[in-house]
Amino acid sequence: MRKASVRDLHIRTSELVREAAGGAVIVIERRGQPVAELRPVSRRAAGSRLPDLTVIWQRFPSVPGDSGRFLEEDR
Repeated sequence: MRKASVRDLHIRTSELVREAAGGAVIVIERRGQPVAELRPVSRRAAGSRLPDLTVIWQRFPSVPGDSGRFLEEDR
């Protein structure tokens, strides 16, 4: 685990992000106190997808004809 100050983060952001992407965990410190961690995104979180919403959409009532006209009449 590497440590870097907020100033280091400001000056060398790309370098630190590149290191984190390579697997390093970098602790960001402000006045010697840890305030944040810069770490790689886990494969699971990066690959997560939204669920299939087809089933949810099928639960909505069907509107006969033009839905735009239906909305105008509803207003």
